[in-house]
Amino acid sequence: MKPQPSASELAILKALWQQSPLSAREIHQQIAEQLDWSYSSTRKTLDRMQDKGLLQVLEVHGLKVFEAKADKVPTLAAYARDFAERVLEIKGPVPASFFAGSELLSQAELMELEALLAQEGEGETQQGDGDD
Repeated sequence: MKPQPSASELAILKALWQQSPLSAREIHQQIAEQLDWSYSSTRKTLDRMQDKGLLQVLEVHGLKVFEAKADKVPTLAAYARDFAERVLEIKGPVPASFFAGSELLSQAELMELEALLAQEGEGETQQGDGDD
């Protein structure tokens, strides 16, 4: 299982989920305003993400480019579950309607996310149903 990306790593993944592959410079241009980083910080984060298995590096026409290795829907499902539990203290399933206005997810991805979130909720309910 891949580690859950940090908030800044998620910004990079979102850029790559929308368009891929991208060079380090292209990624930096897409996230620079959001993260207010130097180019060297972007490069260092890309290297760290590659080490964590979140990114794949390719060479296209002699240029190093990056693709997301972390799958979008499972990554977002893990973030939703974490937010629901840690911040909102929701113990049951997270409603996929939470993502209804997302520009990041297609209709098919929303359906996949809904199924993932329902599975996670069912698994937690089954684990917590034992007699104490």
